[in-house]
Amino acid sequence: MPSSDETIRFSVSLPKPLLDELDDRVVNKGYASRSELVRDLIRERIVEDIWERGDEEVAGVLTIVYDHHQRELTQHILDIQHRQYVHVVATTHVHMDHHNCLETIIIRGMPAEIERLSLEIGGLRGVRFAELTRASKVQN
Repeated sequence: MPSSDETIRFSVSLPKPLLDELDDRVVNKGYASRSELVRDLIRERIVEDIWERGDEEVAGVLTIVYDHHQRELTQHILDIQHRQYVHVVATTHVHMDHHNCLETIIIRGMPAEIERLSLEIGGLRGVRFAELTRASKVQN
């Protein structure tokens, strides 16, 4: 039986147009090989499945851009972070210009809780952009 870190080769049959698209992505995204791209695609799908199952702790990064002149917005963002049942690991705050701040919030918790926090913050008046990047533990 192969060890857990051993690489196994297998073949995949693809229609030519799909293979051409794969090769375009390899080149355009700077991958060293088709295998590297396919490994990344598989890992992305595993992370998506873990989030969809919702039965284990995951991590995420909520990136927001907001108008820091919006009355009490910063306090609302902090209040939401404190009352949700997720663990805020770290935040960063960057002043983009006179009106806009960019903030990243690194979060650990159950998927539904992180999604709820993301939607609540993203829906606040004055938040101009909100995007949640999902992550989880994935085997090699």
